[in-house]
Amino acid sequence: MIAPHKARSGRIFYTVTVFVVLASVDNTAAALYPVLTNVIADDFGADTTRVASVTALVILVAALTAVAWGYFGDRSSRKPLLFWATMVWCAGLLLASRSSSLTEFAIWSALFAIGLGAIASVGFSVISDFISPRRRGLAMSFWGLSQGIGGFVGLLVGGVAGASDWRRPFVGIALVGIVFALLYLTTAEAPRGRSEPELAEALASGGVYNFRIKKSDLPMLFRTRTNPWLILQGLTAQLAYGSLIWVPLLFQGKVEADGYDLATATAVGAVFGALFQLGGLASILSGHLGDRLQLRTPRARALISSTGILGAIPFFVAFFFIPIRGLDIPADQGSLAIVLGTLRSVFTNPYVGAAFLLCLVAVVLTSADSPNWFALISDVNLPEHRGTIYGIANLSNGLSRAVGNGLTVPVAGLLATGFGTPLNYAIGLALFQVFFIPTGLCYWKASRTCGDDLARVRAVLAERGRQALEDTSTSSEDG
Repeated sequence: MIAPHKARSGRIFYTVTVFVVLASVDNTAAALYPVLTNVIADDFGADTTRVASVTALVILVAALTAVAWGYFGDRSSRKPLLFWATMVWCAGLLLASRSSSLTEFAIWSALFAIGLGAIASVGFSVISDFISPRRRGLAMSFWGLSQGIGGFVGLLVGGVAGASDWRRPFVGIALVGIVFALLYLTTAEAPRGRSEPELAEALASGGVYNFRIKKSDLPMLFRTRTNPWLILQGLTAQLAYGSLIWVPLLFQGKVEADGYDLATATAVGAVFGALFQLGGLASILSGHLGDRLQLRTPRARALISSTGILGAIPFFVAFFFIPIRGLDIPADQGSLAIVLGTLRSVFTNPYVGAAFLLCLVAVVLTSADSPNWFALISDVNLPEHRGTIYGIANLSNGLSRAVGNGLTVPVAGLLATGFGTPLNYAIGLALFQVFFIPTGLCYWKASRTCGDDLARVRAVLAERGRQALEDTSTSSEDG
């Protein structure tokens, strides 16, 4: 039912700003793990593969817990869930920074991942309620971009500040997370269904969307024909995306092969990894394009994602095999000099410049995926189902991402018997790009079903809006 409610729209901008920053910070924290793998392994005296498995564990645990977080978020108030989840991941990160062994580090990292799971599914549900269907692609691009920026900052902060002491960025990011969690307590509770045009008149007359998910609704999620394709695409896509986490490690190897020590190579690899994510800014254009073309055909979002994913494959493969030679990095002049020297090499070193351009094109093409996938999940599911279905899809993504993440380093290790470093990493990463092919096919199948599913959601919401107006009129007459 839709019950009386007084809107609190004055705090919406503040709420969205704090929430988006909070979502960005948790991605900053997650990005610390891959970029600091070698440094952490050196500190614990452990094999790199064992430390890499902790990164895979974080992805896996976050994905598993996101389903439960999403379901409870669809049934209850989401604000306290997000606050306590943030405090959990901050605590896990702080405790991980004090670990004296790899086992202890893995345990606290799992706690960190439990909190991380809520930001994914509950956070998606919240942000969906602030965005109208006509602007979902564009708005979701900013949501995804904020997470990408968080990853960018994590690579940069982790690689530069943590090159000699990996614990420092862990503590710093955890403290920033706590600050924004406290700020989140001062924000407004997101009104469920606020962005749906079919509910606008009912909400304007003083109502709130009170529908909540029930256990009996769960089979309906899979009867929505587009949902299985949106879930399945993640099983293959994230094998490839999961492997891409190790691009900084590939470039660390290339920098070491050029004659630099581990600390310098870690910092330079992190800067390269961060630079190569700049193409993600194109997701704004991709999301906007999805919104515009969606007005012409409901197949647009899925077809844009399919085209981008398939088109990126050759550019990624070429990017992996570009050698890095003749670097001029002032390794003995401090972190800032290393960062500036690395940035300068993009324009002065033809190998670095070519790698940057290839990766830029690849990332621009794959940037079509994220905002349109987010928008599709929202479009074909009711407001009270979005956190749960996102959690299920995120589980599919996370399981696959953990496998892609966890297998890349071992595969590179096996390839090392026949190929030296960093060529073994380049070959391993290239092999994983094959999984983008079935991803493109899944999106093509989704494009054939999403129109009917979208129409069904709009019809259900329209009926609920009409019923709410009748109930409101009846209540007014009785009063």
